[in-house]
Amino acid sequence: MTDPKPAQRARPGPADPRDELVDHLPALRAFALSLTRDGSSADDLVQDTIVKAWTHIDKFQPGTNLRAWLFTILRNTFYSARRKTRREVSDTDGIHAARQATRPDHDGRLALNDFRVAFGQLPDEQREALILVGASGFSYEEAASMTGVAVGTVKSRANRGRRRLAELLHLEDGEALEMTDHATLAVMAQNAPVMR
Repeated sequence: MTDPKPAQRARPGPADPRDELVDHLPALRAFALSLTRDGSSADDLVQDTIVKAWTHIDKFQPGTNLRAWLFTILRNTFYSARRKTRREVSDTDGIHAARQATRPDHDGRLALNDFRVAFGQLPDEQREALILVGASGFSYEEAASMTGVAVGTVKSRANRGRRRLAELLHLEDGEALEMTDHATLAVMAQNAPVMR
């Protein structure tokens, strides 16, 4: 005996954003590393971010930028934890960091390690702006939305960060940055390419 009612096919509903979370893990880890400067802490931060996103997925608005939403959660999680610990000394003027800068001992080629050291000496706000609009390829408007500041503030932080990096790396005006790492080049570029 056959069922008189034809079997109904399941209609595909809107895609569940949870299915896309894994796609954003590399970018989240890179952003977390830029904030924490420690692999283990970065992994913990990414894990906390994914747990929060999964738990509060109902707050994500379909049709909006999932990656930007995840970056915002990660950033807020980082700064919330940082406010609780208050263990780091602030060097917003860069005075202490400037004393630690050294000129490279090689013949004009900039080692990635030198860049990492210099980048680590930037204030958090400048590093964050450069990672978001440079290495991660977000627009200034998207970065401003994620960080909760004006677009002009993000532009200012990115420009100050680039200038400070050039100072720390002892680069002259117009001197070429000889690196093969595209993310690092994007951080230093005035018109950073989108790297999604």
